[in-house]
Amino acid sequence: MSDEEEKKDIENKPLEAARGDSAESEAEVLEFEFNEDGEEDLKKTLKKFRADLKQLKKEKEEYLTGWQKERADFANYRKQEEERRANFSESVRERILTRFLTVVDSFNMAFANKEAWEKVDANWRRGVEYIYSQMNTIFEEYGVKPVGEEGEIFDPNIHQSIEMIETDKKEQDHKVAKVIQKGYKLGERIMRPARVNVYEYKESAN
Repeated sequence: MSDEEEKKDIENKPLEAARGDSAESEAEVLEFEFNEDGEEDLKKTLKKFRADLKQLKKEKEEYLTGWQKERADFANYRKQEEERRANFSESVRERILTRFLTVVDSFNMAFANKEAWEKVDANWRRGVEYIYSQMNTIFEEYGVKPVGEEGEIFDPNIHQSIEMIETDKKEQDHKVAKVIQKGYKLGERIMRPARVNVYEYKESAN
């Protein structure tokens, strides 16, 4: 072998060695990617990912359900608080208005004796009647209305029977004969029943 050929042979050997190393590395990579152990590891990894994903999905649903429940509970709590406040306000208003019913009773008692009332000084009488009308206006604004009228059928829900009055007229049986004290209701709730005398039919002996 000439010097020139020997030189070329020496120069080509590193290149062939490098090519050989590269081929061996590629073979190792391919062997790592596709050998039986590698496939098993990949399956295990994917299985773990699926399990983790399933667990995360379950936790997400639990958190979402818990959040929705807490939100519903809070909405119910707020609604109940609003109802409690409204009921408390209504109760306080009813107690205050009930206290004023005794004042209205005093006015009604004064007006009941018309002859005596007509003898009162006219200016003073008009002033008292104006105050009375103001109170009635306030009651109307708050939804307070009187109950109990003579001639209506006795109803234990709005009437309190004080005395039974005998009558020989059958059509008057169980009707209000006289209102002793007016009753009042707030909305549909009875604040105080009307105290009344009630007719009771008794067949005449004749």
